[in-house]
Amino acid sequence: MIAAQRGDGVAYAEFLRELSPLLRGFYRRRLFNLQDDIEDLVQETLLAVHNKRHTYDPLQPVTAWLYAIARYKLVDLLRARAGRDALHEPLDESHEDLFADPAPDAEEARRDLGALLQQLPDKQRLPIEYVKLQGLSVREAAQRTGLSESAVKIGVFRGLRVLAQRIRGAR
Repeated sequence: MIAAQRGDGVAYAEFLRELSPLLRGFYRRRLFNLQDDIEDLVQETLLAVHNKRHTYDPLQPVTAWLYAIARYKLVDLLRARAGRDALHEPLDESHEDLFADPAPDAEEARRDLGALLQQLPDKQRLPIEYVKLQGLSVREAAQRTGLSESAVKIGVFRGLRVLAQRIRGAR
């Protein structure tokens, strides 16, 4: 999404392709009785994402922004189905589970982190994965990577510094 905001059309097309199945899953879990409406909602949401792409803040998780748009589209559908008068009525508690924060946020964060880590050289990426993500000791990480313990510590430090700079640069 960040690349798309910078004008990269190829990145934007790929972003939208990856977004479609996520939205289908989001709506399927919530609209099991309205399966015929899912594709329409996906298309409406993609259009809303396109129209509102300038509002995305790169400092925030893209999934939170996307799911907020998806929830608004879901509310629009439910209100349209309930009739015109429903536009001024609050949704009742029976619909609360429809708008709960989606569980896929953690998975999306893992995927985003994985993509960032893949940009690092192995001598930085592997120590971060072993020590920071898997919770291994520096000694265990050194044994697995064939690096010295001090090289593992340096790899973690430098890798985290590079990741922080890349995230800051994405603003």
